[in-house]
Amino acid sequence: MNRFLHCGVLTFCLLPCGVGQALAHSADEHAGHETGAVTTRSQSTEVKFADVTLEDQNGKAVYLEPDLVANKIVVMSFIYTSCTTVCPVVSSIMGKVQKQLGARVGGEVQLVSISIDPQRDDARRLNDYARSFQNGPGWSWLTGSTQSVNETLKGLGAFSGDFKSHAPLILVGDGNSRHWTRYYGFTDPVVLIHEVERLSNQRNRHARHTSIAMEQQP
Repeated sequence: MNRFLHCGVLTFCLLPCGVGQALAHSADEHAGHETGAVTTRSQSTEVKFADVTLEDQNGKAVYLEPDLVANKIVVMSFIYTSCTTVCPVVSSIMGKVQKQLGARVGGEVQLVSISIDPQRDDARRLNDYARSFQNGPGWSWLTGSTQSVNETLKGLGAFSGDFKSHAPLILVGDGNSRHWTRYYGFTDPVVLIHEVERLSNQRNRHARHTSIAMEQQP
């Protein structure tokens, strides 16, 4: 079994028993992943998309907002491939969201994972990493120049001066709105899917109201 998947599944299985104990035995490189971050909480936020070029796992140049986010309901995470503690768990959670949503991912829903270590995580490395978690289309893994990635992270409120000390974070939002929700800690995939459904229903209600209003116009 691929080492990324092995680490992710193992750590995910340890969650009910206390992730703090699992992370306490992590390598020194990941000592900054504080065990307190495993407590899930959510917070409304406003995001800004930097107008910079990024690169996906296939080596394709993309702009985050127009190419991936606009008109989509988006679930977004922040990882780096050499992380052996928090990041495989977050990616496993994202993988479960993709599996549960099925064919909606790549259509109505877009998954995005952004590397916070662009100096080491090139497209090929991200592509190798993605194979352990991704099942089907609609999930883009992004890297780019350090400047472009940092600008992107700052706009999303996900920048930390030391990427090895980042806490688990997943953003969920409607690409047509600046108002999103941050989920801190190892969030249950069911919670994320519930938010996707809420946003989808909100869209559908708005579309119906707009349609009715247009029909009533003289």
